Amino acid sequence: MAEVTLSSKHQIVVPREAREALGLKPGAKLQVVVRGGVALLMRRPRRPAEGLRGAGLGLYGPDYLHGEREAW
Repeated sequence: MAEVTLSSKHQIVVPREAREALGLKPGAKLQVVVRGGVALLMRRPRRPAEGLRGAGLGLYGPDYLHGEREAW
C-alpha cells in the first residue's frame, strides 16, 4: 500500500503504481469521492453517466420497491 503526504499547498503526488494501474498521463482529470471518512481517487469517466453508476447503492432497503408498488 502506497502512502502520500499532503504538502503545504494541499497537494499530493499520485504514486507510480496507481498512475500506471489507472493509465494516467500528465493533465489527466481525477475525481475524489468521500464516503464515511474514506476518500476514493478515481479516473474521471469518459461519459458522465459512468460516474453515477452505483451511486445509489445502499440508499434503499431490499423491500423499498415492493412497498412503493403496493402504495400504487
